[in-house]
Amino acid sequence: MAASSDPATEPAKSEPEPSTTPSAAPPDVGTVAPQASAVRASAAMTTTTSTPAKDEKTQAEEPDAAGQASSAHDDEVNPPDFHGEVLTNDELPSVETLRRIKDYVVLDKHGKTHTFKSLYSGRNVARRVLIIFVRHFYCGNCQEYLRTLSASISPEALLALPISTFIAVVGCGDPALIDMYAAATGCPFPVYADPTRRLYSELGMVKSLALGSRPAYMRKSLLKSSLESVVQGLKQLGSGLATKGGDQRQIGGEFLFEPLSVLTPEPREGTDRQLGSMSSEAVGGGAGVDGDEEREVEEKRVTWCHRMRTTRDHAEIPELMEVLGLDGQGQPAKDKKRWSKALETRKGTGLSLAREMGQMKADAGA
Repeated sequence: MAASSDPATEPAKSEPEPSTTPSAAPPDVGTVAPQASAVRASAAMTTTTSTPAKDEKTQAEEPDAAGQASSAHDDEVNPPDFHGEVLTNDELPSVETLRRIKDYVVLDKHGKTHTFKSLYSGRNVARRVLIIFVRHFYCGNCQEYLRTLSASISPEALLALPISTFIAVVGCGDPALIDMYAAATGCPFPVYADPTRRLYSELGMVKSLALGSRPAYMRKSLLKSSLESVVQGLKQLGSGLATKGGDQRQIGGEFLFEPLSVLTPEPREGTDRQLGSMSSEAVGGGAGVDGDEEREVEEKRVTWCHRMRTTRDHAEIPELMEVLGLDGQGQPAKDKKRWSKALETRKGTGLSLAREMGQMKADAGA
């Protein structure tokens, strides 16, 4: 007779063995090596979306060492990855994706709402717009990135290109921190906030606390930038914004929006010439939700993009200048090895209008 599965004869089920993954250490311990203390100090100034109890439960429920996210994880936006570089790609967002997110809302420093599309398309907006998604507003790595970028790329240089170009920055924290962020970075470009992180998710940006290798744009040491982030947070204790910098696990990327061709008609005759006299905020992003009227506005698409794989994996400045069609390579880093790597390595994917713009400049010079 076949063996029976009578519960009375089966041995009692043993309790599941505890996970071999160290649960006492926070998620970033295995990825930041000796600098973990400084990073945790900086991370303490930010808001996380899951409670410690749920994090421990998630660790216990992980099915294997591959780091698959538990279905019980309480964060519905972008599964976290704390074990090295995240598995992402640099595929260009589809037209369908851009259509789906065009009315998503971002906030400016006054808390005023803007549609995402108004940042890169519409009246009084440059024809080409590079949107840089940064991490939380206390992130020293991203602050260093914007400092280095701002020292190499000016609004005037962008607007002087054959096709008017501009930059906008989006973070994932409270918009009330934008003024602090702009002052700390010296960024001359408009900064917006997406506290919901829906844009990050829809555009394929994920999460990680892994540091990765040190990029050329990092001029300050990790310890110094982390301590500065802690001080920034402490200064916000009185305002209640110390824990509202954004999710420190969220990483970002860069997306270049361009018209379908160099010859695409302008929304209004002479718009490019008028841009130079306008404020940075007006050029980088247009009207609020109530005033977003799109009449005869040329269509834009993402022609080049890069998604971060670690917390300091923004595209290097020489690559950005090349994609934007600017002359030069930016201010060289003191570390020759890192600077050489920045000159040779290209992280992003796509083909911008930089070549066509170069031909336009050559024709104008002739």
